[in-house]
Amino acid sequence: MKVISGFNYLKPIIIFIFLLIFAIGCDDVSGSSPDTTNYRAEMRDFVISLSAYARGIQSNFIIIPQNGTALITTSGEIDGILESTYINSVHAVGRESMFYGYDNDDEPTPQYDSEELLNLCLLWENNNVEVLSTDYCFTHSKMDNSYVLNAQYDFISFAADERDLNNIPDYPTTPHNMNSNNITDVADAQNFLYLINSENYSTKAAFIQAVSNTNYDLIIMDLFHNEEPFTESEITLLKTKANGATRLVVCYMSIGEAEDYRFYWQSDWTTGNPGWLLEENPDWAGNYKVKYWDSEWQAIIFGNNSSYLFNILSAGFDGVYLDIIDGFEYFEEM
Repeated sequence: MKVISGFNYLKPIIIFIFLLIFAIGCDDVSGSSPDTTNYRAEMRDFVISLSAYARGIQSNFIIIPQNGTALITTSGEIDGILESTYINSVHAVGRESMFYGYDNDDEPTPQYDSEELLNLCLLWENNNVEVLSTDYCFTHSKMDNSYVLNAQYDFISFAADERDLNNIPDYPTTPHNMNSNNITDVADAQNFLYLINSENYSTKAAFIQAVSNTNYDLIIMDLFHNEEPFTESEITLLKTKANGATRLVVCYMSIGEAEDYRFYWQSDWTTGNPGWLLEENPDWAGNYKVKYWDSEWQAIIFGNNSSYLFNILSAGFDGVYLDIIDGFEYFEEM
């Protein structure tokens, strides 16, 4: 019979422990460490800085972040600590698919998700920040219900019958809550038009004419038509409703993703080059995730005379509608 001594019995265990300690030591030498980035705080800081820059140029400039409504508290829970600096940096918040279109267009948002979004939006309202709610539905009865549901909570709403946001809906025939009031603040608005894709209009003039013929209180649109920017005089034309009253015109800008069809895009860019540019969004071709806290990316968005936001300010828009504010979720899930 073969006898195993005490040392020989412990030898494999000792070797294992030694290798484990060595592996940990190698990690320390390489400088690797757990990711401690607070992605929510980074997005809040981004918006706060952007807002301060814009208001330094135009004191009444409107800042409206879309989605990411959980940023209102530190934890993202409705009973969490309020982020007052972030709250005070914005005039309104946008929220998509609260009642329709969360999973699929023209389908009710699942109750659990709807209630979670609703509670966060109500928290914003309770802190004197208006909510602009966009539902994606095209059945007329569902569009009607979207307006009814949003009205219950005093949200300013729009029922979009096209996910691409490329048209003025035929239904209802006139804007919900149409009025002849002069609109000088988001809180004055009773409706809005979300039309950021002008592909159905052959020229800027055609787009301007179509929008000018409406009585929406607030227009959300893009800075460009076929890569040609709208001018200040053209934006001025859009600030009058068909009935002669004034309205607000706000410009869409994505800050949580880079878009390869924008003026800032360089032909040699690819995933990882520059370092803040990450993978393409599988749901939206040409849109790329970014490390939005990176100073180079932020310099593209605001802070200098060649930045995206400076161009929007120079074109005479009343405000900016910031998209992919919920970009922090991508990094948290990673």
